[in-house]
Amino acid sequence: MEMNDEWAARAAELLPTGASTGSKRPEALYGTTEPAGPTHFVRAVGCRVETTGGNELVDCTMALGAVAIGYGEPKIMGAVLETAAHGSVSGLSHVLEVEVAERFCNVVPCAERVQFLKTGAEAMSAAVRVARAYTGRNVVVGSGYFGWHDWCSSQPGVPESVRRDFHDVPFDDVQALESAVRDAGDQLAAIAIEPVVEHMASPEWIARARALCDARGAALIFDEMKTGFRLATGGYQEVSGVTPDLAAFGKALANGYPLAAVCGRAELLDCLKRTWISSTLASEGTALAAAMGVLDWHENVAVCDELARIGGEMRGLVSGALKASGLGGISVHGIDTMWFVKFESPEAERRFVSLAAEHGALFKRGAYNFAALAHDEDALVDIEAAASNAFVAMRQEQEDA
Repeated sequence: MEMNDEWAARAAELLPTGASTGSKRPEALYGTTEPAGPTHFVRAVGCRVETTGGNELVDCTMALGAVAIGYGEPKIMGAVLETAAHGSVSGLSHVLEVEVAERFCNVVPCAERVQFLKTGAEAMSAAVRVARAYTGRNVVVGSGYFGWHDWCSSQPGVPESVRRDFHDVPFDDVQALESAVRDAGDQLAAIAIEPVVEHMASPEWIARARALCDARGAALIFDEMKTGFRLATGGYQEVSGVTPDLAAFGKALANGYPLAAVCGRAELLDCLKRTWISSTLASEGTALAAAMGVLDWHENVAVCDELARIGGEMRGLVSGALKASGLGGISVHGIDTMWFVKFESPEAERRFVSLAAEHGALFKRGAYNFAALAHDEDALVDIEAAASNAFVAMRQEQEDA
């Protein structure tokens, strides 16, 4: 185990939860408030990160899915550095805002218009604001994780009056969806769906959501944060054949640079002329340059096919290591481009991620591992070795107990 806890201790002194990103808190990484492995990095290249303790890990999380090409990919970095050298912001809009918008709208089925923002939570909040402005209604029926903003949260600090206008329904449950829509009545503004939650949504559920929105004059919103530029360039909507009215993209859109987008039918997006959604650095040039580089990759290489192939190999190797270990209560799930290891015992999960990090691979506790083009054959060998060593150590610990 890496015992260099200095950075975690320093972070805990000033950052309320130890990390500004919730999924990078010690308890999110390792299931304990005290670090059970590395918490900070000093360098990330390809699919590998160097920790503050000087160790190198193959990263299976790829910045929570925000990086699908690879850390520091030379062509993308070249575009970013060139843009930075010429000044990435000013009192005017950067020309890349227009150029990226043109290319983005050419590859995303629903995108007749697009507005850029910085985070996924912003983009989904913007989509809901647009839907409410367009319909003149308040209620949103939703299924999935849409970020931390008030409209979809039941956390402390969110007014009850705001909570009443969001109805959460289970993923892929047609009856629950229909019931929530009935309850919303003539106040239904939108149905918001994250279309992959551990598995692909059934065609029947998505088709029913589309039909209910059409019948009620409401907007269908897809949260394509994880699926856009990963499942397919244009996201889930590209492969499902169901086109939403609005969608939110981010994460892999800019290969780790902060950029998100709300897009959709012109009739709805034009409501932005009569409501107000704006962000000071929404059109900052370096993130747009990174997005342009990502679009180049998707134009020239079958990126999503490669991500599926690599992800399938990753999950297959981990599944094989698990089977060889003979451990029970653990299974591998998900789709090839975003898969996860499920543990019946929280303690077993904590032990696995800690041991795997000790043996050279960073796995995501309680959420997806993501493939990247940078996961080459050497990385796959190292991932298998780390998983195998962790599982074997766990089996030995069980036998010794």
